Amino acid sequence: MESEAAKATPASAAISRKSAPATSRPKPKRHLSLENRVLLLALVAGAGALALALVLLWTGNHDFNTQLSLTILLVAVWFEVNTLSDMLREQRLGAMEASALLTTVMTEIDVAVFAFDGGRKLRLVNRAGERLLSQNAQQLLGRTADDLDLADCLDGESARTLEKNFRGQSGRWGIRRSVFRQRGMPHYLIVLTDLSRALREEERQAWQRLVRVLGHELNNSLAPICSIAGSLEEIVKREARAADWEDDLRRGLRVIAERSDALSRFMRDYARLTRLPKPQLRPLDLEALVQGTAALETRLAVQIDPGPPVRLNADRDQLQQMLINIIRNAVDASLEAGGKVRVAWARNGNWVNLFVQDEGPGIANPANLFVPFFTTKPGGSGIGLALSRQIAEAHGGSVSLENRVGTKGCEARICLPLEG
Repeated sequence: MESEAAKATPASAAISRKSAPATSRPKPKRHLSLENRVLLLALVAGAGALALALVLLWTGNHDFNTQLSLTILLVAVWFEVNTLSDMLREQRLGAMEASALLTTVMTEIDVAVFAFDGGRKLRLVNRAGERLLSQNAQQLLGRTADDLDLADCLDGESARTLEKNFRGQSGRWGIRRSVFRQRGMPHYLIVLTDLSRALREEERQAWQRLVRVLGHELNNSLAPICSIAGSLEEIVKREARAADWEDDLRRGLRVIAERSDALSRFMRDYARLTRLPKPQLRPLDLEALVQGTAALETRLAVQIDPGPPVRLNADRDQLQQMLINIIRNAVDASLEAGGKVRVAWARNGNWVNLFVQDEGPGIANPANLFVPFFTTKPGGSGIGLALSRQIAEAHGGSVSLENRVGTKGCEARICLPLEG
């Protein structure tokens, strides 16, 4: 009996499980968002008020034209109000989405962002700012710039570089400060960019370029020196020398001396390029500087088109050296093509643009113009333009060269700040 009962139990259990109604997973209820609930409530409330107004209008003692006109007016107003409500809701949602996107961008960007109120208290910081100060936002918000060692970022120039040590990182930083208003009160946005990584990459590339240039120039001189020295050694070792062996010896020694002298000039020019002293700024007249520099060029008469009176605060010797290099290049190009050289200048706000135009063959390879020691002229050193750019940038200006439009030749443009 027990065995039969035991056998029957699984079957009865299976039957009971089979006969039991299958339980289905309850479907999740869909909830309206807050904005949709508010909109629906407004529609229902507006519809009720509209229906009540229409009932009172049509049951009142009014003529048909008045009832019809007011009905149309009420329906139109109700429709416009709902349309306006929907438009405002979409604008609000758009503003919320834009704010969420801005928050995400602020959080994920790899620059430190801080926002201070008028009392110099921190009101906003992103993750990069938290890492920089080695604290989370809860510990930072509400503290003053002095407490966070960021007071120097709120003072001084709005855009500059700064060498500074933080708890989370140290190095050289690019600072950008701007002012914005929130609820009518001024706030200050500080953006700190780590320049150390970029500077290290630039330094690495500069060293690579330097090694390539030095290696190229050294090989150009040392390879023939080694070859000729080996040949001369073979001549000296021979027991039976040719009759003109002394002439070969003298020619070989002369080539060695020439290449050694060229290598010495290269190193001297390189030292000159890398040891440009800081400019000694003094007031000077641009026209007198141009006239005096053009007079130094005796191979070709340089045409000068005087511009407005211009006073510069600059180093006369360095600017004259820059003009000598650029005018010499222009004369070299013009003599090659039988053209002329023209110098002119014009004011542009707080700047002066100085133009040196030639009528030569133009620039064939503009990418390498300012590469040190690159030259297309026989016997050229390749440092004139590089040195000129360095002088202009030391004065807060710039130098550019480009082919002239509509005519042959090229134009050098020197941009310098005016005095004061």
